[in-house]
Amino acid sequence: MITEIRSASPENIAYAGRLISEGKLVAFPTETVYGLGANALDAKAVEQIFVAKGRPGDNPLIVHIAEMEELSGLVLDVPVNARKLMDAFWPGPMTLILPKRDCIPDTVSAGLDTVGIRMPGNASARALIAAAHCPIAAPSANRSGRPSPTCAMHVFEDMEGRIPLILDDGPCAVGVESTVIDAREDVPIILRPGGITPEMIDHCLGAVRLDEHILSPVQEGTTVRSPGMKYRHYAPEAKTVIFSGDEEKVREEIIRRYDAEREHGGKPVILALDNHNYGQREILSLGSVEEPEAAAARLFAALRELDHLGCTLALCEAVDTAGIGLAVMNRMGRAAGFDIVRL
Repeated sequence: MITEIRSASPENIAYAGRLISEGKLVAFPTETVYGLGANALDAKAVEQIFVAKGRPGDNPLIVHIAEMEELSGLVLDVPVNARKLMDAFWPGPMTLILPKRDCIPDTVSAGLDTVGIRMPGNASARALIAAAHCPIAAPSANRSGRPSPTCAMHVFEDMEGRIPLILDDGPCAVGVESTVIDAREDVPIILRPGGITPEMIDHCLGAVRLDEHILSPVQEGTTVRSPGMKYRHYAPEAKTVIFSGDEEKVREEIIRRYDAEREHGGKPVILALDNHNYGQREILSLGSVEEPEAAAARLFAALRELDHLGCTLALCEAVDTAGIGLAVMNRMGRAAGFDIVRL
């Protein structure tokens, strides 16, 4: 199969919509990461997503809509808290877990009675959904376990020969997947952090909880209601370790491990914030402490760059978990298999 990359022009979006309606796969841009889309109501089309990604079948997908009117045909109920969150943050990087209607195939929901629904903020994504005349089920457009793609070439690296089309709308603005919230209870639960932060949700509703596994692994055999919770994700080929705690102790330990890896013939690389000095050692910048959004936007590209550099050991500084920093630490933690050294 030949994989084309086309700009997200109206003509190419219309063509991509026809492919979706014919049961084919299309990679498309959103404000979070690039998604790998299929007709969410076509079980056979959705099955192709799992084949192309090598994705486990018990990992649910998110259904993307373009207009609020589409929601009632997909879910049984919209609780009051969910409606408040939609009014505040849609279109945008937020997915809500809601009770699904029977039209949602089990392949989408991983056999659960709920489904994640999102209205993306990216205009090209919504235009594609409208052109396809159906909701689009889409995980991130990478091979399972690999860092999520934040530009079209990242998708091409993983999906060349596996899908017919990639729509290119430039780099993703947010850079980490959507916040996933179960808002069916009185106090909503964040299952996966993202661009809509706990502080923003708390301001909207007055209360929010974090799932206990946001910064720790889920035990094997556990049923999850959100993608991005159960398996090791976002991982480069290199062994990845995170260092958290006293700033100077973190710096000293990273330098020690970096130099030891070099002495043994390895190729270490440091993922660090700009204001920290590691001398002449090789660093991939995550941005400044004052701009945590930059770390989110850069993280997946940096994890992919580790592979391009042939890195054998990635030494990562932890970031503050306030705001979008929680999403950065969640993704970094899963990339490292939660190998976190606390100093």
